[in-house]
Amino acid sequence: MTTAVNFSGFPPGALSFYAELEDVNTRAWWLAHKDVYERDVREPMLALLDGLEEEFGEAKLFRPNRDVRFSADKSPYKTHQGALVGEGTGVAYYVQVSADGLRAGGGFRTGGPAQTARFRAAVDAPSSGIALEGILRSLRDQDFDVLGERVKTTPRGYAPDHPRIETLRHKELMAVRDFGAPSWLATRRTLTVVRDAWRAVRPLDEWLSTHVGPA
Repeated sequence: MTTAVNFSGFPPGALSFYAELEDVNTRAWWLAHKDVYERDVREPMLALLDGLEEEFGEAKLFRPNRDVRFSADKSPYKTHQGALVGEGTGVAYYVQVSADGLRAGGGFRTGGPAQTARFRAAVDAPSSGIALEGILRSLRDQDFDVLGERVKTTPRGYAPDHPRIETLRHKELMAVRDFGAPSWLATRRTLTVVRDAWRAVRPLDEWLSTHVGPA
């Protein structure tokens, strides 16, 4: 990886690269602009992750190619660059850059029904469930959005008037914050912002690691 001292932010070219890719998502366009991707997107992201590795662990940089085998959308490239710390654990920290700017957060994407069942059991239990609601309330107060696939009805086995029914509807749970594209995105301050975002979601990830675990 690039050393952390080299991280100086995401240049404006990173956002304009993805804005243009959204309009012309073809292999020919990508190959003609691959040097921009390497210089303005990939290398800064690797440097950012290097700066976070000591505290949070090694990250996985996602491939820019989309898996189109089972998708009606055959556009070949993702319109954002994402990275994940915690692959294979069921719980992770996440960061991405796109035409919209910077996003960071954490949580878990369900790997199967057993994982969702453990999650709901912990939400149902008074002690762990109340603790999670406090964590989510704190994150919302810090401008994080609570996301994740949910059922629209009441999950089987739970009462519709359960005090934590909205959280129980989740099959998976993430908290993410969108920072947009402020001027500091092109500076080293971005590393501090992502670090603070990951520290903010650490209580959520710790709760999930304790009560949900890997699939």
